[in-house]
Amino acid sequence: MNDVGLLDATAQAELVRKKQVKPIELVEATIDRIQRVNPEINAVVTPMYDQARQGAEGAIPEGPFTGVPFLIKDLGPLYAGVRYTSGTALLRFMVAPLDSELTKRYKAAGLLVTGKTNTPEFGLVPTTEPKLFGPCRNPWDTSRTTGGSSGGSAAAVAAGIVPMAHANDGGGSIRIPASCCGLFGLKPTRARTPQGPLFGDQLSGLTIDHAVSRTVRDSAALLDASAGPDLGDPYWAPPQERPYVQELGADPGRLRIAFTQKKLYGEEELHPDCVAAVQDAVKLCEELGHEVTEAAPTLNGEQLVEAFTAMWEAGVAHAVDAVAQIIGRPPNEDEIEPLTRALYEEGKKVDASAYLIAVSQMQLMSRQVAAFHEQYDLWLTPTLGEPPVPLGTFESTPDDPMAGFTRASEFVPFTPLQNATGQPAMSVPLYWNAEGLPIGTHFVARFGAEATLFRLATQLEEARPWAHKRPPVSAL
Repeated sequence: MNDVGLLDATAQAELVRKKQVKPIELVEATIDRIQRVNPEINAVVTPMYDQARQGAEGAIPEGPFTGVPFLIKDLGPLYAGVRYTSGTALLRFMVAPLDSELTKRYKAAGLLVTGKTNTPEFGLVPTTEPKLFGPCRNPWDTSRTTGGSSGGSAAAVAAGIVPMAHANDGGGSIRIPASCCGLFGLKPTRARTPQGPLFGDQLSGLTIDHAVSRTVRDSAALLDASAGPDLGDPYWAPPQERPYVQELGADPGRLRIAFTQKKLYGEEELHPDCVAAVQDAVKLCEELGHEVTEAAPTLNGEQLVEAFTAMWEAGVAHAVDAVAQIIGRPPNEDEIEPLTRALYEEGKKVDASAYLIAVSQMQLMSRQVAAFHEQYDLWLTPTLGEPPVPLGTFESTPDDPMAGFTRASEFVPFTPLQNATGQPAMSVPLYWNAEGLPIGTHFVARFGAEATLFRLATQLEEARPWAHKRPPVSAL
């Protein structure tokens, strides 16, 4: 089954359709891989073996991924009857009462959920080191971060446990771990996928769900299966013109691509490896026939940080207070981490006026960036400001519980902007540094233009294949 495990989800589903492999065989092989490599990387925190086996032996819906094992991040969509923690001790005993709409769509696509993956507490930082479950370790170097907050999903896919896994993104949480773990990670346009029935949106539209994967076509097919508004959604993304799988291999034309090799704000320089990755991608895009120019939208970077921070802090206050309502009491001192506590206290100071001012500032930036994309089809940046950093880099200190949050802004200088503007963006694994660590390359498209990203991504994947690369810790 290792040979089958090397295949992407689309190919595995084809084997099931042709009756060349049984779903239960795929599930048992996935369970075996979890048991072999998870002790080294701590990616899967809630096994769902019984559910997966029962599903594999039952009537599986006919869909693009019928019989293929899948993992869901332990933050975001609920799976009825399974523990849901958001990475916090506050929810360690909570069992989901229902399936989220997204979970229903994954099931309808034929996926067999085999476990839930590690995430930082409430998904707050770009690393996956919750106190509740312990750190998730990068298969490329187990002393390094997987990124976050979808680090468990990315580590599991990179290590070959499954070919793709659910992820979500409120400040880069699909793209950051995709970069750290050498995967393809696409953040869809705001409201492309549903967050119901419990939420219409979260943080005024900062967050969105999708996946990390080894191949572009799996990402496209999964988005086809999960995209579209849910009943009662407050708003939705512009309808796609045709299925995303039909964009794979379609001619993107001569794209006008702007590129940036310095941060939008602050004095710190980008790490030389991240600059090298962008320069390498520029050369590759030119070889593919695209027009590439150095340019960036004109934005007030300090204003972006202030607005995003205000909304983030308010979001933490909302999350903690909502959980306190669920459990019937406020959190004890040892039930939330120091950074979460500090963000919570700051969030309680963000009044309604300050929050709406932050939203207005974000909306102004959306218009500024949209104007920039009148001239350019895509914007190319590094995904991150530096390669995967050592575990512990974002720890709070006794004197400064916010130290990890401050450090995070240096690590992720680009990805939060697209959460503010709602634009689709992707991290593409085109570059590995001299230490053998993956460095993601980040492409941003116009609002609603995932098709452009998928067209370019398949060009890049064909020109510079990556799915065959294996980290030192691998189940395959």
